Amino acid sequence: MRAKTNDTTTQRGSEAETRAAQHLASHGLRLVERNFRIRGGEIDLICRDGRTLVFVEVRRRDRADFGGAAASITVAKQRRIILAARHYLAGQAACDCRFDCVLIEGGQLEWIRNAFSADA
Repeated sequence: MRAKTNDTTTQRGSEAETRAAQHLASHGLRLVERNFRIRGGEIDLICRDGRTLVFVEVRRRDRADFGGAAASITVAKQRRIILAARHYLAGQAACDCRFDCVLIEGGQLEWIRNAFSADA
């Protein structure tokens, strides 16, 4: 039974990322990569906003218990995203970048630009 729960969680996460990508695209961002993983970190979506590379963390929560989606992006989680971003940027030409979050709670979607910085 456990695998079924994980499949559902994975499926819900994938659906949230798809919804976030569509929302960002409707605001002019172009999806570059999805689920970039390295040992120790992952980036849900990597997009381009003009010349800026945008690393996006997507969080979905059905309820706002325990602070909701925003509270789940801890400083430790931010560090893992930054680590993955640094690895990604090592293979790219120099460019500006930022870290955004897309929070989905219930039916509401909130996009936070510059949610945190690499100095976190």
